[in-house]
Amino acid sequence: MDQSPLFESRLAGLPLVHRGKVRDNYAIDDTRLLIVATDRLSAFDVVLPDPIPGKGRVLTAISNFWFARTSKIAANHLTAEPLSRHVTDPSELALLEGRAVIVRRLTPLPIEAVVRGYLIGSGWKDYQRHGAVCGIPLPAGLALAARLPAPIFTPATKAAAGQHDENIGFDQMQSAIGATNAARVRELALALYTQAAAYALVRGIIIADTKFEFGLDATGRVVLMDEALTPDSSRFWPVDSYRAGISPPSFDKQYVRDYLETLSWDKRPPAPHLPADVIARTAEKYREAERRLVG
Repeated sequence: MDQSPLFESRLAGLPLVHRGKVRDNYAIDDTRLLIVATDRLSAFDVVLPDPIPGKGRVLTAISNFWFARTSKIAANHLTAEPLSRHVTDPSELALLEGRAVIVRRLTPLPIEAVVRGYLIGSGWKDYQRHGAVCGIPLPAGLALAARLPAPIFTPATKAAAGQHDENIGFDQMQSAIGATNAARVRELALALYTQAAAYALVRGIIIADTKFEFGLDATGRVVLMDEALTPDSSRFWPVDSYRAGISPPSFDKQYVRDYLETLSWDKRPPAPHLPADVIARTAEKYREAERRLVG
């Protein structure tokens, strides 16, 4: 296994289809992709210039854990094919080990399926202005980071590179993907969050919120894709230091966001470099999340 930080992958034998904020997608054929989770980190929808060592393998391990654990709730995109079936170069296999998967090609739905169990981030800002999040009324007097009476589904747009996701109402989501798909996505996202949050809680992690991505297979079935319940797609808080009224410390990239907020950066490319201690501390936070959840 190649332990060097991976900012960008380059595979000789497969054509690159898309390079996202974190993942590089390669075509195997018309029905399958090989997805590589790099060590890139994005914050405020901008890719930072410094990789976080081991991050891609942590994301892959956690996602695969959740895909397996939730497979009875939602079908997912994994094929379980070995990488060696499609990548024969030993150096490339060493690079990909633990950070790449082979998946089914799907038609992505153009929304982020966000579920919130606690009041934080853009949800807190919406609540302060309107007493509601994405049009969903909430009780008065809730504090920052308060646990919600029940998890809520608050979809968002899936922004293009360099742009920011925006919260939308359920009616806008229905207009974008159709009433049937919208209802199914909401049902699956809430069920996935509820099961995962209960599991994580007894392992010392509060999943404050998370976002899922879904696509449609050839039959029109809604399928879970991309990643699931990772430190990149979720807010993870340690149970032992949580209390309402303050922004809790986290196991996710909020640590980097908090550092960037201390700078005079306008949150547009190019992003600033991260100090070595911030990189090391962030890498440890990702590893700790994996240890607690996966073991």
